[in-house]
This record gives sequence, structure tokens and C-alpha cells, in this order.
Amino acid sequence: MSMLTADLMTDEVPPLKTTDSLDLALKWMEEFKVAHLPVIDGKQLMGLISESDILDSNKRNLGILKSEIRLLKPVIHKSQHAFEALKIMTSMNLSLLPVLDEQEHYAGSITQKTVLSKMSGLSVVNEPGGIIELEINKNDYVLTQIASIVEGNDAKILSVMVASTPDPNIIEITLKINREDLSRILQTFNRYNYNVKASYHLQQFEDDVKNKFDEFMRYLDM
Repeated sequence: MSMLTADLMTDEVPPLKTTDSLDLALKWMEEFKVAHLPVIDGKQLMGLISESDILDSNKRNLGILKSEIRLLKPVIHKSQHAFEALKIMTSMNLSLLPVLDEQEHYAGSITQKTVLSKMSGLSVVNEPGGIIELEINKNDYVLTQIASIVEGNDAKILSVMVASTPDPNIIEITLKINREDLSRILQTFNRYNYNVKASYHLQQFEDDVKNKFDEFMRYLDM
């Protein structure tokens, strides 16, 4: 199963134009069951408009640009890992995240429902353990060496996912490990000069996914 942001994109939720009114934005949010919508000018992403900011505005009959409403600036690229999308959406409490292509043009969006549905079906969520993300020079990637480090700390790799990054020379490796305590493994990776981008204890990750999924389902039931 692919884990790139590009595979989570949807064209079901249309972007707004800067000339569209705040009232139209609210109408679309209700129709598509989201609390955020991307705003574009041609191919350029201007930002993300939120339902809460529109409800606080007294200029709902005006176009988005003329209303001078605040636009959020979270983005992710098509080639980035799906975990990055989930982290951004969780940290900013977003229902939708804009996606950019290699030319920094608006390419589409992903919704919280799509991300959480896909994540909830992964073995990386269903099996106990922890997650480690490494950034490695593409030419230095040797899976047997990575596995040796993990197994040398009395652990096993349950799954490996490889994703490209905006830098064509760098790849991101996501390891699912069968241990909750990753401290010894992380120390060894650091000792061998691996760039550890992030690590997660799976219970925390599962709780975040479950909570966000439950919140979204409650929103759909409103």
C-alpha cells in the first residue's frame, strides 16, 4: 500500500477563487463536510480559509480577497510521506490540507477523512510497537545495515516504507518496529550518523488517529 500524499489526493472538494464570496465558501463547507477550503489564484495557492474565521467576519457578501480575511498557510507536497500530512492536520486541527506539485502549483487536496481511513487500515497501526523515520541519502540506503542495527538491539522490523522527498537525493524511510521503547535503537542510529527525523511510540500515534477519526465522525453526524 502506497504511503505518499499523492495517493491520498481527492478532486471531490473544489478550491475557491479569490473572487468567490465568503457566503459561497460557507455553503461549500457545509456541502462537502469540511471546515477548511483552499483558495487559489490561477495555479497559485493563496492559502486555506477556515469556517471559524468566516463566521467571525461581517463581510460575508464580499469576495475572499476584498474581505481581507485571514488565510492559513499549511501545505504539503505530493511526494511527501502520508505521515507528514497526518502530523500537519493533527497539529493544526485541519479538516483539509492543500497539496502542491513539483512546480509549487496547487495540485489538489486531501481530507482528514481520507487520511484517517487509510491510516486506520494499515498494519503499522494495528500491530503493537513504535515508528522511526529516517532521512537518508539515496545512494547510502542499505536495508540490511538498517535491519542489522534494529536486530542488534533485540528488535525486529515489521514493515518498511520508502518515500521520496522534495530533495531528489534524499529518501525517507519509515520503519515499524516491534518494540514500544525505541531509545536504544535511536541511540544506535545516532551513533552511526543516521538522520533520525522523528520517532513515535505507537500508542500515542494510535490515540491521535482514533481521537481525530472520532471527532470527524461526530462532525459528519451533526
